[in-house]
Amino acid sequence: MTEDYGLRTEDYLWWRDGVIYQIYPRSFADSNGDGIGDLPGIIARLDHLSELGVDAVWLSPVYPSPMYDFGYDVSDYCDIDPVFGTLADFDRLVQQAHQRGLRIIMDLVLNHSSHQHPWFVESRTSRDNPRRDWYIWRDGAAGGKLPNNWQSVFGGPAWEWDERTQQYYLHSFLKEQPDLNWRNPAVREALFDVVRFWLERGVDGFRLDVFNLYFKDALFRDNPPRPGLRGYDRQWHVYDKDQPEMHPLLRQLRALLDRYPERMAVGETFSDHPIEMAAAYYGENNDELHLAFNFHFTQQPWRARAFHDAIAQWEAALRPGAWPCYVLSNHDVVRHASRYAAGLHTDARAQVAAALLLTLRGTPFLYYGEEIAMRQGQIPRAEIQDPVGKRYWPFHKGRDGCRTPMPWDDSPNAGFSVNPPWLRVNPDYRERNVAAQRQDPNSVFHWYRRLIALRKTSPALRRGAYRPLIRRPVHALAYLRATSEQTLLVALNFSSRPVLAVLDEPLPARDWHVLLSTADRPELELLGNSLALAPYEACVLGMV
Repeated sequence: MTEDYGLRTEDYLWWRDGVIYQIYPRSFADSNGDGIGDLPGIIARLDHLSELGVDAVWLSPVYPSPMYDFGYDVSDYCDIDPVFGTLADFDRLVQQAHQRGLRIIMDLVLNHSSHQHPWFVESRTSRDNPRRDWYIWRDGAAGGKLPNNWQSVFGGPAWEWDERTQQYYLHSFLKEQPDLNWRNPAVREALFDVVRFWLERGVDGFRLDVFNLYFKDALFRDNPPRPGLRGYDRQWHVYDKDQPEMHPLLRQLRALLDRYPERMAVGETFSDHPIEMAAAYYGENNDELHLAFNFHFTQQPWRARAFHDAIAQWEAALRPGAWPCYVLSNHDVVRHASRYAAGLHTDARAQVAAALLLTLRGTPFLYYGEEIAMRQGQIPRAEIQDPVGKRYWPFHKGRDGCRTPMPWDDSPNAGFSVNPPWLRVNPDYRERNVAAQRQDPNSVFHWYRRLIALRKTSPALRRGAYRPLIRRPVHALAYLRATSEQTLLVALNFSSRPVLAVLDEPLPARDWHVLLSTADRPELELLGNSLALAPYEACVLGMV
Protein backbone atom coordinates (compact mmCIF):
# COMPACT_ATOMS: atom_id res chain seq x y z
CA MET A 1 0.00 0.00 0.00
CA THR A 2 1.32 3.48 -0.83
CA GLU A 3 1.66 6.28 1.69
CA ASP A 4 -1.65 7.97 2.45
CA TYR A 5 -1.34 10.93 0.07
CA GLY A 6 -4.93 10.53 -1.07
CA LEU A 7 -7.35 7.70 -1.89
CA ARG A 8 -5.60 5.25 -4.26
CA THR A 9 -5.80 1.58 -5.22
CA GLU A 10 -3.33 -0.83 -3.68
CA ASP A 11 -1.16 -1.08 -6.79
CA TYR A 12 -1.15 2.69 -7.43
CA LEU A 13 2.26 4.17 -8.21
CA TRP A 14 2.11 7.94 -8.52
CA TRP A 15 4.75 8.53 -11.23
CA ARG A 16 3.41 5.68 -13.36
CA ASP A 17 -0.35 5.96 -12.85
CA GLY A 18 -0.73 9.68 -12.14
CA VAL A 19 -0.65 12.97 -14.07
CA ILE A 20 2.32 15.32 -13.58
CA TYR A 21 1.99 19.11 -13.86
CA GLN A 22 4.98 21.33 -14.62
CA ILE A 23 5.20 24.78 -13.04
CA TYR A 24 7.59 27.47 -14.23
CA PRO A 25 7.78 29.21 -10.83
CA ARG A 26 8.61 32.73 -12.10
CA SER A 27 5.31 32.76 -13.95
CA PHE A 28 2.79 30.86 -11.84
CA ALA A 29 1.74 33.14 -8.98
CA ASP A 30 3.37 36.16 -7.28
CA SER A 31 2.63 36.53 -3.57
CA ASN A 32 4.71 39.61 -2.67
CA GLY A 33 4.12 42.02 -5.55
CA ASP A 34 7.62 42.02 -7.04
CA GLY A 35 6.27 40.76 -10.37
CA ILE A 36 7.97 37.36 -10.11
CA GLY A 37 6.21 34.16 -9.12
CA ASP A 38 7.33 32.47 -5.92
CA LEU A 39 6.83 29.48 -3.64
CA PRO A 40 4.18 31.12 -1.39
CA GLY A 41 2.29 31.95 -4.60
CA ILE A 42 2.37 28.28 -5.62
CA ILE A 43 1.16 27.25 -2.17
CA ALA A 44 -1.77 29.64 -2.48
CA ARG A 45 -2.75 27.97 -5.78
CA LEU A 46 -2.40 24.31 -4.78
CA ASP A 47 -6.17 23.96 -4.56
CA HIS A 48 -6.35 24.73 -8.29
CA LEU A 49 -4.14 21.70 -8.92
CA SER A 50 -6.26 19.57 -6.62
CA GLU A 51 -9.39 20.69 -8.47
CA LEU A 52 -7.76 19.86 -11.79
CA GLY A 53 -6.94 16.42 -10.43
CA VAL A 54 -3.21 16.12 -11.08
CA ASP A 55 -1.01 13.92 -8.89
CA ALA A 56 2.40 15.63 -8.87
CA VAL A 57 4.05 19.00 -9.45
CA TRP A 58 7.37 19.44 -11.22
CA LEU A 59 9.07 22.73 -10.35
CA SER A 60 11.52 24.32 -12.76
CA PRO A 61 14.65 25.45 -10.83
CA VAL A 62 14.20 27.52 -7.69
CA TYR A 63 17.81 27.40 -6.46
CA PRO A 64 19.94 30.52 -5.91
CA SER A 65 21.08 31.76 -9.30
CA PRO A 66 22.34 34.92 -11.00
CA MET A 67 19.63 34.14 -13.59
CA TYR A 68 21.72 34.34 -16.75
CA ASP A 69 19.62 31.35 -17.85
CA PHE A 70 16.78 31.93 -15.38
CA GLY A 71 17.68 29.32 -12.81
CA TYR A 72 19.40 26.80 -15.06
CA ASP A 73 22.66 28.35 -13.83
CA VAL A 74 22.76 27.26 -10.19
CA SER A 75 25.01 29.00 -7.66
CA ASP A 76 23.91 26.91 -4.63
CA TYR A 77 22.32 23.48 -4.99
CA CYS A 78 21.05 23.29 -1.42
CA ASP A 79 19.05 26.47 -0.94
CA ILE A 80 16.22 28.55 -2.43
CA ASP A 81 16.74 31.80 -4.31
CA PRO A 82 15.31 34.73 -2.27
CA VAL A 83 13.23 35.77 -5.28
CA PHE A 84 11.26 32.52 -4.80
CA GLY A 85 11.25 32.45 -0.99
CA THR A 86 13.14 30.45 1.61
CA LEU A 87 13.89 26.85 2.52
CA ALA A 88 11.13 27.16 5.10
CA ASP A 89 8.73 28.14 2.29
CA PHE A 90 9.87 25.10 0.32
CA ASP A 91 9.31 22.81 3.30
CA ARG A 92 5.84 24.29 3.71
CA LEU A 93 5.15 23.68 0.02
CA VAL A 94 6.12 20.02 0.34
CA GLN A 95 3.99 19.64 3.45
CA GLN A 96 0.96 21.40 1.96
CA ALA A 97 1.28 19.47 -1.30
CA HIS A 98 1.49 16.13 0.46
CA GLN A 99 -1.59 16.97 2.50
CA ARG A 100 -3.46 17.31 -0.80
CA GLY A 101 -2.10 14.09 -2.27
CA LEU A 102 0.36 15.95 -4.52
CA ARG A 103 3.97 14.85 -4.98
CA ILE A 104 6.85 17.27 -5.59
CA ILE A 105 9.47 16.86 -8.34
CA MET A 106 12.50 19.14 -8.43
CA ASP A 107 14.59 20.10 -11.45
CA LEU A 108 18.20 18.95 -11.06
CA VAL A 109 20.69 20.90 -13.19
CA LEU A 110 23.85 18.86 -12.75
CA ASN A 111 25.60 19.06 -16.12
CA HIS A 112 26.79 22.56 -15.30
CA SER A 113 26.66 25.12 -12.51
CA SER A 114 26.71 28.90 -12.50
CA HIS A 115 30.10 30.56 -12.97
CA GLN A 116 29.29 32.18 -9.61
CA HIS A 117 29.03 28.85 -7.78
CA PRO A 118 31.72 28.70 -5.07
CA TRP A 119 33.10 25.52 -6.66
CA PHE A 120 33.85 27.31 -9.93
CA VAL A 121 35.05 30.47 -8.20
CA GLU A 122 37.65 28.27 -6.47
CA SER A 123 38.36 26.25 -9.59
CA ARG A 124 39.43 29.25 -11.63
CA THR A 125 41.73 30.78 -8.99
CA SER A 126 44.73 28.68 -10.03
CA ARG A 127 45.70 25.55 -11.90
CA ASP A 128 46.66 23.77 -8.68
CA ASN A 129 43.51 24.63 -6.71
CA PRO A 130 41.96 21.46 -5.19
CA ARG A 131 38.75 22.16 -7.10
CA ARG A 132 40.45 22.83 -10.44
CA ASP A 133 39.44 19.39 -11.71
CA TRP A 134 35.83 19.86 -10.64
CA TYR A 135 35.31 21.54 -14.02
CA ILE A 136 36.69 20.79 -17.48
CA TRP A 137 39.83 22.78 -18.21
CA ARG A 138 42.05 22.33 -21.26
CA ASP A 139 45.04 23.90 -22.92
CA GLY A 140 44.54 25.21 -26.42
CA ALA A 141 45.59 23.15 -29.43
CA ALA A 142 48.74 23.89 -31.40
CA GLY A 143 48.81 27.19 -33.23
CA GLY A 144 46.61 28.98 -30.69
CA LYS A 145 43.51 26.99 -31.64
CA LEU A 146 40.66 25.94 -29.39
CA PRO A 147 40.99 22.56 -27.62
CA ASN A 148 38.58 20.99 -30.14
CA ASN A 149 35.62 21.86 -32.38
CA TRP A 150 32.82 21.42 -29.84
CA GLN A 151 30.05 24.01 -30.02
CA SER A 152 27.78 25.59 -27.42
CA VAL A 153 24.07 24.84 -27.73
CA PHE A 154 23.44 28.57 -27.28
CA GLY A 155 25.89 29.58 -30.01
CA GLY A 156 29.62 29.87 -30.62
CA PRO A 157 32.45 27.60 -29.43
CA ALA A 158 31.93 25.61 -26.24
CA TRP A 159 35.30 26.84 -24.90
CA GLU A 160 35.92 30.07 -22.98
CA TRP A 161 39.39 31.48 -22.37
CA ASP A 162 40.36 32.26 -18.77
CA GLU A 163 43.04 34.93 -18.79
CA ARG A 164 44.12 34.41 -15.19
CA THR A 165 45.02 30.72 -15.49
CA GLN A 166 45.74 30.66 -19.25
CA GLN A 167 43.41 27.77 -20.04
CA TYR A 168 39.99 27.19 -21.59
CA TYR A 169 36.98 25.86 -19.71
CA LEU A 170 34.09 23.97 -21.29
CA HIS A 171 30.51 25.31 -21.34
CA SER A 172 27.89 23.38 -23.31
CA PHE A 173 25.50 26.32 -22.92
CA LEU A 174 26.28 29.90 -21.85
CA LYS A 175 29.82 30.83 -20.83
CA GLU A 176 28.23 31.61 -17.44
CA GLN A 177 27.36 27.88 -17.18
CA PRO A 178 30.64 25.94 -16.93
CA ASP A 179 30.33 22.16 -17.27
CA LEU A 180 31.07 20.06 -14.21
CA ASN A 181 33.59 17.22 -14.51
CA TRP A 182 31.61 14.06 -13.78
CA ARG A 183 34.77 11.96 -14.23
CA ASN A 184 36.03 13.33 -10.91
CA PRO A 185 34.80 11.05 -8.06
CA ALA A 186 34.65 14.03 -5.66
CA VAL A 187 32.25 15.82 -8.03
CA ARG A 188 30.02 12.76 -8.31
CA GLU A 189 29.86 12.40 -4.53
CA ALA A 190 29.11 16.11 -4.04
CA LEU A 191 26.27 15.96 -6.55
CA PHE A 192 24.86 12.78 -5.03
CA ASP A 193 24.92 14.64 -1.70
CA VAL A 194 22.69 17.24 -3.38
CA VAL A 195 20.22 14.48 -4.29
CA ARG A 196 20.26 13.19 -0.71
CA PHE A 197 19.72 16.68 0.68
CA TRP A 198 16.44 17.10 -1.21
CA LEU A 199 15.29 13.53 -0.64
CA GLU A 200 15.65 14.10 3.09
CA ARG A 201 13.44 17.21 2.76
CA GLY A 202 10.64 15.07 1.34
CA VAL A 203 11.10 15.61 -2.40
CA ASP A 204 9.44 12.77 -4.33
CA GLY A 205 11.35 12.88 -7.59
CA PHE A 206 13.71 14.68 -9.92
CA ARG A 207 13.71 15.88 -13.49
CA LEU A 208 17.28 15.61 -14.76
CA ASP A 209 18.19 18.53 -17.00
CA VAL A 210 20.23 17.49 -20.10
CA PHE A 211 21.52 14.51 -18.12
CA ASN A 212 23.09 12.73 -21.11
CA LEU A 213 25.68 15.52 -21.42
CA TYR A 214 27.24 14.70 -18.03
CA PHE A 215 30.17 12.77 -19.52
CA LYS A 216 32.34 13.91 -22.40
CA ASP A 217 34.84 11.91 -24.43
CA ALA A 218 37.97 11.36 -22.33
CA LEU A 219 40.18 12.10 -25.36
CA PHE A 220 38.24 15.28 -26.34
CA ARG A 221 38.06 14.25 -29.99
CA ASP A 222 36.48 16.53 -32.60
CA ASN A 223 32.84 15.88 -33.50
CA PRO A 224 32.32 14.86 -37.15
CA PRO A 225 30.59 17.40 -39.42
CA ARG A 226 27.04 17.27 -40.75
CA PRO A 227 24.82 19.72 -42.68
CA GLY A 228 23.11 22.32 -40.51
CA LEU A 229 22.18 26.00 -40.22
CA ARG A 230 23.98 26.97 -37.01
CA GLY A 231 27.25 25.85 -35.52
CA TYR A 232 25.84 23.36 -33.02
CA ASP A 233 23.70 21.71 -35.70
CA ARG A 234 26.66 21.36 -38.07
CA GLN A 235 28.09 18.51 -36.03
CA TRP A 236 27.20 14.96 -35.11
CA HIS A 237 27.52 15.04 -31.34
CA VAL A 238 29.45 11.82 -30.95
CA TYR A 239 31.98 12.94 -28.35
CA ASP A 240 30.35 15.66 -26.22
CA LYS A 241 27.40 13.60 -24.97
CA ASP A 242 25.85 10.11 -24.73
CA GLN A 243 29.05 8.53 -23.46
CA PRO A 244 28.93 4.92 -22.20
CA GLU A 245 29.77 6.02 -18.64
CA MET A 246 26.21 7.37 -18.33
CA HIS A 247 24.67 3.94 -17.84
CA PRO A 248 26.55 2.84 -14.70
CA LEU A 249 26.05 6.34 -13.29
CA LEU A 250 22.28 6.14 -13.80
CA ARG A 251 22.22 2.72 -12.16
CA GLN A 252 24.03 4.24 -9.19
CA LEU A 253 21.48 7.07 -9.03
CA ARG A 254 18.61 4.59 -9.30
CA ALA A 255 20.05 2.60 -6.40
CA LEU A 256 20.13 5.76 -4.29
CA LEU A 257 16.54 6.64 -5.15
CA ASP A 258 15.41 3.08 -4.40
CA ARG A 259 16.55 3.52 -0.79
CA TYR A 260 13.64 5.93 -0.35
CA PRO A 261 10.02 4.81 -0.86
CA GLU A 262 8.46 5.64 -4.23
CA ARG A 263 11.04 8.14 -5.47
CA MET A 264 11.67 8.60 -9.18
CA ALA A 265 13.78 10.30 -11.86
CA VAL A 266 12.70 11.47 -15.31
CA GLY A 267 15.39 12.49 -17.78
CA GLU A 268 15.60 15.16 -20.45
CA THR A 269 17.48 13.37 -23.22
CA PHE A 270 19.30 15.98 -25.28
CA SER A 271 20.05 13.98 -28.41
CA ASP A 272 20.23 13.85 -32.21
CA HIS A 273 18.33 10.56 -32.01
CA PRO A 274 15.71 11.26 -29.33
CA ILE A 275 13.66 8.06 -29.51
CA GLU A 276 16.48 5.52 -29.55
CA MET A 277 18.65 7.33 -27.01
CA ALA A 278 15.77 8.10 -24.65
CA ALA A 279 14.72 4.44 -24.71
CA ALA A 280 18.29 3.30 -24.03
CA TYR A 281 18.43 5.30 -20.79
CA TYR A 282 15.77 3.15 -19.14
CA GLY A 283 18.54 0.54 -18.97
CA GLU A 284 18.71 -3.00 -20.29
CA ASN A 285 16.97 -4.22 -17.14
CA ASN A 286 14.87 -1.06 -16.61
CA ASP A 287 17.21 -0.19 -13.75
CA GLU A 288 18.26 3.30 -14.83
CA LEU A 289 15.70 6.09 -15.40
CA HIS A 290 12.11 5.55 -14.34
CA LEU A 291 10.93 7.76 -17.22
CA ALA A 292 12.56 9.50 -20.18
CA PHE A 293 11.07 12.34 -22.19
CA ASN A 294 10.54 11.66 -25.89
CA PHE A 295 10.54 15.10 -27.53
CA HIS A 296 9.98 13.57 -30.97
CA PHE A 297 6.31 13.56 -29.94
CA THR A 298 6.25 17.37 -29.53
CA GLN A 299 7.61 17.82 -33.07
CA GLN A 300 4.69 16.22 -34.88
CA PRO A 301 2.41 18.24 -37.19
CA TRP A 302 -1.35 18.22 -36.67
CA ARG A 303 -1.96 14.99 -38.54
CA ALA A 304 -3.40 11.75 -37.22
CA ARG A 305 -0.85 9.68 -39.16
CA ALA A 306 2.07 11.65 -37.71
CA PHE A 307 1.00 11.02 -34.12
CA HIS A 308 0.17 7.39 -34.88
CA ASP A 309 3.66 6.81 -36.25
CA ALA A 310 5.36 8.67 -33.39
CA ILE A 311 3.50 6.53 -30.83
CA ALA A 312 4.34 3.34 -32.72
CA GLN A 313 8.03 4.25 -32.87
CA TRP A 314 8.17 5.00 -29.15
CA GLU A 315 6.33 1.79 -28.24
CA ALA A 316 8.69 -0.22 -30.46
CA ALA A 317 11.83 1.42 -29.03
CA LEU A 318 11.01 0.68 -25.37
CA ARG A 319 12.15 -2.58 -23.82
CA PRO A 320 9.51 -4.80 -22.18
CA GLY A 321 8.61 -3.37 -18.80
CA ALA A 322 9.72 0.19 -19.61
CA TRP A 323 7.02 2.79 -19.05
CA PRO A 324 6.59 5.63 -21.58
CA CYS A 325 5.73 9.24 -20.85
CA TYR A 326 4.34 11.96 -23.10
CA VAL A 327 4.43 15.75 -23.18
CA LEU A 328 3.10 18.33 -25.64
CA SER A 329 4.33 21.61 -24.10
CA ASN A 330 7.08 22.73 -21.73
CA HIS A 331 9.30 25.70 -20.85
CA ASP A 332 11.46 25.30 -23.98
CA VAL A 333 8.96 24.84 -26.84
CA VAL A 334 6.11 26.83 -28.36
CA ARG A 335 2.87 26.06 -26.53
CA HIS A 336 0.94 23.43 -28.42
CA ALA A 337 -2.30 25.46 -28.44
CA SER A 338 -0.37 27.88 -30.68
CA ARG A 339 1.58 25.23 -32.60
CA TYR A 340 -1.73 23.64 -33.58
CA ALA A 341 -3.72 26.86 -33.82
CA ALA A 342 -6.65 26.83 -36.26
CA GLY A 343 -8.53 30.09 -35.70
CA LEU A 344 -11.93 29.43 -34.14
CA HIS A 345 -11.09 25.71 -34.00
CA THR A 346 -8.01 26.16 -31.79
CA ASP A 347 -9.76 25.18 -28.55
CA ALA A 348 -11.34 22.18 -30.26
CA ARG A 349 -7.89 21.02 -31.34
CA ALA A 350 -6.61 21.61 -27.81
CA GLN A 351 -9.31 19.27 -26.50
CA VAL A 352 -8.37 16.56 -29.00
CA ALA A 353 -4.70 16.97 -27.98
CA ALA A 354 -5.68 16.69 -24.30
CA ALA A 355 -7.59 13.48 -24.97
CA LEU A 356 -4.60 12.04 -26.83
CA LEU A 357 -2.14 12.95 -24.06
CA LEU A 358 -4.34 11.67 -21.24
CA THR A 359 -5.45 8.38 -22.80
CA LEU A 360 -2.16 7.02 -24.18
CA ARG A 361 -0.21 4.30 -22.42
CA GLY A 362 2.27 6.21 -20.30
CA THR A 363 2.62 9.07 -17.84
CA PRO A 364 1.26 12.42 -19.11
CA PHE A 365 3.05 15.66 -18.27
CA LEU A 366 1.03 18.89 -18.43
CA TYR A 367 2.55 22.39 -18.59
CA TYR A 368 0.99 25.19 -16.57
CA GLY A 369 -1.76 26.95 -18.54
CA GLU A 370 -2.25 23.97 -20.82
CA GLU A 371 -5.50 23.25 -18.98
CA ILE A 372 -7.00 26.48 -20.36
CA ALA A 373 -5.39 26.15 -23.82
CA MET A 374 -3.07 29.05 -22.98
CA ARG A 375 -1.48 30.53 -26.09
CA GLN A 376 2.13 31.43 -26.81
CA GLY A 377 2.90 34.96 -25.59
CA GLN A 378 4.16 37.58 -28.01
CA ILE A 379 7.12 39.44 -26.52
CA PRO A 380 8.47 42.55 -28.31
CA ARG A 381 12.17 42.43 -29.09
CA ALA A 382 12.96 45.18 -26.59
CA GLU A 383 11.42 43.09 -23.77
CA ILE A 384 13.07 39.76 -24.53
CA GLN A 385 14.64 38.18 -21.45
CA ASP A 386 15.77 34.80 -22.79
CA PRO A 387 19.45 34.67 -23.87
CA VAL A 388 18.51 32.47 -26.84
CA GLY A 389 16.09 35.12 -28.14
CA LYS A 390 18.58 37.91 -27.58
CA ARG A 391 21.24 36.10 -29.61
CA TYR A 392 19.17 34.66 -32.45
CA TRP A 393 16.42 37.22 -33.08
CA PRO A 394 14.61 37.21 -35.53
CA PHE A 395 15.44 33.61 -36.50
CA HIS A 396 14.57 32.39 -33.02
CA LYS A 397 12.51 34.65 -30.77
CA GLY A 398 13.54 32.75 -27.66
CA ARG A 399 11.54 30.90 -25.04
CA ASP A 400 9.86 33.82 -23.27
CA GLY A 401 6.62 33.25 -25.16
CA CYS A 402 5.98 29.91 -23.47
CA ARG A 403 6.86 31.35 -20.05
CA THR A 404 4.38 34.23 -19.74
CA PRO A 405 2.41 34.65 -16.48
CA MET A 406 -0.48 32.35 -15.68
CA PRO A 407 -3.79 34.20 -16.26
CA TRP A 408 -5.90 33.53 -13.17
CA ASP A 409 -8.67 36.07 -13.77
CA ASP A 410 -9.53 39.24 -15.70
CA SER A 411 -8.18 41.69 -13.10
CA PRO A 412 -5.09 43.82 -13.83
CA ASN A 413 -2.00 41.68 -14.51
CA ALA A 414 -4.32 38.67 -14.92
CA GLY A 415 -4.45 38.06 -11.17
CA PHE A 416 -0.82 36.91 -11.31
CA SER A 417 0.53 39.91 -9.36
CA VAL A 418 -0.61 43.25 -7.96
CA ASN A 419 2.21 44.86 -9.97
CA PRO A 420 3.45 44.51 -13.56
CA PRO A 421 5.06 41.07 -14.01
CA TRP A 422 8.53 40.18 -15.26
CA LEU A 423 7.03 39.26 -18.64
CA ARG A 424 3.91 40.85 -20.06
CA VAL A 425 0.73 38.83 -19.69
CA ASN A 426 -0.97 37.48 -22.79
CA PRO A 427 -3.30 40.04 -24.41
CA ASP A 428 -6.28 37.65 -24.32
CA TYR A 429 -6.14 37.20 -20.54
CA ARG A 430 -9.49 38.93 -19.94
CA GLU A 431 -11.27 36.16 -21.84
CA ARG A 432 -8.82 33.27 -21.40
CA ASN A 433 -8.21 32.80 -17.70
CA VAL A 434 -8.82 30.19 -15.03
CA ALA A 435 -11.75 31.97 -13.39
CA ALA A 436 -13.65 32.35 -16.66
CA GLN A 437 -13.10 28.73 -17.66
CA ARG A 438 -14.06 27.49 -14.23
CA GLN A 439 -17.46 29.13 -14.73
CA ASP A 440 -17.99 27.55 -18.18
CA PRO A 441 -18.88 23.84 -17.97
CA ASN A 442 -17.89 23.39 -21.63
CA SER A 443 -14.45 24.96 -21.27
CA VAL A 444 -11.09 23.35 -21.98
CA PHE A 445 -10.43 23.42 -18.23
CA HIS A 446 -13.42 21.23 -17.43
CA TRP A 447 -12.58 18.90 -20.32
CA TYR A 448 -9.16 18.33 -18.70
CA ARG A 449 -10.85 17.74 -15.34
CA ARG A 450 -13.20 15.15 -16.83
CA LEU A 451 -10.38 13.37 -18.66
CA ILE A 452 -8.19 13.23 -15.56
CA ALA A 453 -11.09 12.02 -13.41
CA LEU A 454 -11.87 9.27 -15.93
CA ARG A 455 -8.22 8.27 -16.01
CA LYS A 456 -8.12 7.99 -12.21
CA THR A 457 -11.10 5.61 -12.15
CA SER A 458 -10.13 3.54 -15.23
CA PRO A 459 -7.56 0.74 -14.85
CA ALA A 460 -7.39 0.55 -18.64
CA LEU A 461 -6.27 4.18 -18.99
CA ARG A 462 -3.80 4.01 -16.12
CA ARG A 463 -2.14 0.67 -16.84
CA GLY A 464 -3.74 -0.92 -19.88
CA ALA A 465 -2.09 -2.08 -23.09
CA TYR A 466 -2.27 0.13 -26.18
CA ARG A 467 -3.58 -1.32 -29.45
CA PRO A 468 -4.14 0.90 -32.50
CA LEU A 469 -7.23 0.08 -34.54
CA ILE A 470 -6.35 2.05 -37.71
CA ARG A 471 -2.98 1.09 -39.16
CA ARG A 472 -2.81 3.88 -41.75
CA PRO A 473 -4.91 6.71 -40.33
CA VAL A 474 -5.80 9.75 -42.40
CA HIS A 475 -8.09 11.97 -40.35
CA ALA A 476 -8.70 9.99 -37.15
CA LEU A 477 -6.97 7.86 -34.56
CA ALA A 478 -8.70 4.96 -32.83
CA TYR A 479 -7.13 2.65 -30.29
CA LEU A 480 -8.00 0.29 -27.47
CA ARG A 481 -6.68 0.56 -23.92
CA ALA A 482 -7.22 -2.74 -22.17
CA THR A 483 -6.52 -4.66 -18.99
CA SER A 484 -7.95 -8.02 -17.97
CA GLU A 485 -10.75 -6.18 -16.17
CA GLN A 486 -11.58 -3.32 -18.52
CA THR A 487 -11.43 -2.33 -22.21
CA LEU A 488 -11.88 1.23 -23.44
CA LEU A 489 -11.98 2.61 -26.98
CA VAL A 490 -10.53 6.05 -27.75
CA ALA A 491 -11.42 7.81 -31.01
CA LEU A 492 -9.99 11.19 -32.05
CA ASN A 493 -10.96 13.19 -35.14
CA PHE A 494 -8.16 15.55 -36.21
CA SER A 495 -10.33 17.08 -38.94
CA SER A 496 -12.73 20.04 -39.00
CA ARG A 497 -15.19 17.83 -40.93
CA PRO A 498 -17.25 14.78 -39.95
CA VAL A 499 -15.26 11.58 -40.43
CA LEU A 500 -16.22 7.96 -40.84
CA ALA A 501 -13.26 6.22 -39.21
CA VAL A 502 -12.89 2.72 -40.65
CA LEU A 503 -11.24 0.28 -38.26
CA ASP A 504 -8.85 -2.44 -39.42
CA GLU A 505 -10.28 -5.05 -37.07
CA PRO A 506 -13.73 -5.77 -35.70
CA LEU A 507 -14.57 -4.41 -32.29
CA PRO A 508 -15.34 -6.85 -29.50
CA ALA A 509 -18.97 -7.95 -29.84
CA ARG A 510 -20.29 -6.00 -26.89
CA ASP A 511 -22.47 -2.94 -26.36
CA TRP A 512 -20.42 0.26 -26.18
CA HIS A 513 -21.43 3.44 -24.44
CA VAL A 514 -19.92 6.93 -24.40
CA LEU A 515 -17.96 7.80 -21.27
CA LEU A 516 -16.71 11.16 -22.56
CA SER A 517 -17.18 13.09 -25.78
CA THR A 518 -16.50 16.65 -26.87
CA ALA A 519 -19.59 16.31 -29.09
CA ASP A 520 -21.74 15.98 -25.95
CA ARG A 521 -23.61 13.01 -27.36
CA PRO A 522 -25.29 10.21 -25.38
CA GLU A 523 -24.13 7.50 -27.79
CA LEU A 524 -21.67 7.12 -30.66
CA GLU A 525 -22.88 5.75 -33.99
CA LEU A 526 -21.15 2.45 -34.81
CA LEU A 527 -21.54 1.34 -38.42
CA GLY A 528 -20.04 -2.14 -38.69
CA ASN A 529 -16.33 -1.55 -38.22
CA SER A 530 -16.67 2.21 -38.59
CA LEU A 531 -17.12 5.11 -36.18
CA ALA A 532 -18.99 8.25 -37.23
CA LEU A 533 -17.12 11.14 -35.60
CA ALA A 534 -18.18 14.78 -35.44
CA PRO A 535 -15.68 17.52 -36.41
CA TYR A 536 -12.77 17.56 -33.95
CA GLU A 537 -14.52 15.02 -31.77
CA ALA A 538 -12.61 13.30 -29.03
CA CYS A 539 -14.41 10.48 -27.30
CA VAL A 540 -13.83 7.55 -24.97
CA LEU A 541 -16.15 4.53 -25.03
CA GLY A 542 -16.54 1.68 -22.58
CA MET A 543 -18.15 -1.73 -22.90
CA VAL A 544 -21.34 -2.48 -21.03
